[in-house]
Amino acid sequence: MAPATAPASLTSASALLGGEALLPTRPQGLRDWIAVVRQGLPAACVDAVVRLTRITQSELAQALAIPERTLARRKREGVLSPEESAKFVRLARVVARATAVFEDDNAALSWLQSPNAALGGVPPLSLLDTDLGADSVLDTLGRIEHGVFA
Repeated sequence: MAPATAPASLTSASALLGGEALLPTRPQGLRDWIAVVRQGLPAACVDAVVRLTRITQSELAQALAIPERTLARRKREGVLSPEESAKFVRLARVVARATAVFEDDNAALSWLQSPNAALGGVPPLSLLDTDLGADSVLDTLGRIEHGVFA
């Protein structure tokens, strides 16, 4: 369980993206998430992720392979494209999974930003720009959860 001083909002992808205050609907399952991604996340989700993860917008832009200027433009426009939305949902799902595995927000965020031997010596965050990279990070989290890595 996350410590009382840590934000409990990292425990779900929905909450990490701003929750009910920002999301157009309350995604309950995969089909709901698909609809949200297709519609495009509100650009305010970017600020919610930055605030809750303490990962800078510049670091997010680099990790998700979205140019910073594009993120700034999307903020003015008010909505992310479906492709950008998919990347943010992917990030949120991985952060939520890491938080569940480490049972601590700070430990999860530290792990995501630290080089990892099981992932070729790169930080897990740097692999989230592709589905394959995210799958590799999620697989590594599963191994950690089951005690495969010491």
